[in-house]
Amino acid sequence: MQAGCGAKKRCCGLKAILLSDLFSMTSSHAKGWLADFLLLAAIWGSSFLFMRLAAVEMGALPTAALRVGIASVFLLPLMLAKGHWAALRQHWRPVLFVGVLNSGIPFALYAFAVMHITTGFSSILNATVPLFGAVVAWVWLGDKPSLSRTVGLAIGFGGVVLLASGQASFKPNASGIAPAWAVLACLAATTCYALAASFTKKHIPSLPPLVTATGSQIGATLALVLPALWFRPDHWPSVSVWGSLLAVGVLCTGVAYFLYFKLIESAGPARALTVTFLVPVFAIAYGVLFLGESVTAWMLLCGTVILLGTALSSGLVKLPGR
Repeated sequence: MQAGCGAKKRCCGLKAILLSDLFSMTSSHAKGWLADFLLLAAIWGSSFLFMRLAAVEMGALPTAALRVGIASVFLLPLMLAKGHWAALRQHWRPVLFVGVLNSGIPFALYAFAVMHITTGFSSILNATVPLFGAVVAWVWLGDKPSLSRTVGLAIGFGGVVLLASGQASFKPNASGIAPAWAVLACLAATTCYALAASFTKKHIPSLPPLVTATGSQIGATLALVLPALWFRPDHWPSVSVWGSLLAVGVLCTGVAYFLYFKLIESAGPARALTVTFLVPVFAIAYGVLFLGESVTAWMLLCGTVILLGTALSSGLVKLPGR
């Protein structure tokens, strides 16, 4: 109990530091999107909890497919009611494709990962999205990082190596799967997010957030439906699993992706990606409170290093004189 309380205190301390930094940089413009930013972090933080609860009974692919399928059913009527069908029909190819890259593949990878490593650990690895985003933008879009951002990349990836080193064993654990595979799945998912961000910037014009959110979830659903049917469970899921699927589909995907693309429009893609700074804070807290997960000082230290590197690499924080 004392360890759990200590972990929660450390989580609260990290949250306070991050919120302090965010508020210190807040301008009159930022105040308009800060509420969406915090709400999105809290919602996405809970997605690791709901995925874990669903995937242990459903499996990774069915969980991911139902997540995006439920989100599509939730978002499509809203998009049609807003009269955005023509915009989706005009740009359906890139929007559906980015859904596969930004939702379908990553959701399946994370659903697999949270069955074999803690949700808090998975969420910290998820915070590396801006790191991979900076690398992909450099290679693909020619967006060469400054010295400050390059230092941030080195710090961030160093933190990933340190964090993953404790889970790098390819020896199967109690779940029957080596933790290293789960770590690699998380890092592959973050790479997909980074590729999707650069693809969106290069190939998708400015569209209403509801169009991008709806179309991307439809694209992910179409990509996952057949694999999910092939790996479907041999029993009917429990009521609690369906509750988790509804939560992760409607709240953590439908509502969250609408908020995310709204953030891109109002705050810009760089700031929108930094929502991953706060996601681990909420995810770790949920894991401790509802799953009884343990949080080590090493995990929090490495997570802090990763967040520092991410802040520098994304340009949110800069070295003095750089």
